Amino acid sequence: MLVLGIFLISAAGDLPAADAPAASKPVAVAATAEQLLFNGETLAGWKPSAFDTQTEVTVESAFREGRSAIVIAKSGYLCGLTWADATKLPRMDYEISLEAMRLDGDDFFCGLTFPVGKSACTLIVGGWGGTLVGLSSIDNMDASENETSGGMEFKTDRWYRIRVRVTAEKIEAWIDREKMVDVETNGKVIGLRYGDIKHSLPLGIAAFQTKAAIRDIVLRRL
Repeated sequence: MLVLGIFLISAAGDLPAADAPAASKPVAVAATAEQLLFNGETLAGWKPSAFDTQTEVTVESAFREGRSAIVIAKSGYLCGLTWADATKLPRMDYEISLEAMRLDGDDFFCGLTFPVGKSACTLIVGGWGGTLVGLSSIDNMDASENETSGGMEFKTDRWYRIRVRVTAEKIEAWIDREKMVDVETNGKVIGLRYGDIKHSLPLGIAAFQTKAAIRDIVLRRL
């Protein structure tokens, strides 16, 4: 069973509980600080990933609570979306946060691929039958094998707040208020799992045999 890894998120301070998301639509601020990567109306800036099993990725304007979300359809393997312009992304000293929900299926509903210096990595949320969390890959070992491997129970139809921080020293990741990844990267080989996940570069969100919803994608430069 495929498990991808991803590594990079962290932010100062606690996060609000995911099952009580803010009712108001987030507002983008200056790109030098925070940049909203989903405008709530279209997939502007994104494109469907070029996975062999790619199916539909759509925007539902009133998905839940009257708020919009990106819906990734369930496919036989991978389905997702990829950021189109690598030149507008930082490679280091940044955070990415988003909210993700599993709608159907029992594998990862958020495989977040993000830049790490000259390389990239994937944070897997809900892999290996629904509970695995970790980065793919560290020292050529995927999320089920390396030091970032952990577990968490995920409920269907519930929003989870995911946050990744990438700095020169480490990759950190949180799910809701719990820190799930804290790995020093000096002297380690950071890369992607071999295979189709390369189609998530330079930044992408994928699901494996699972239907998922994504919203509130924010990039913050540190």
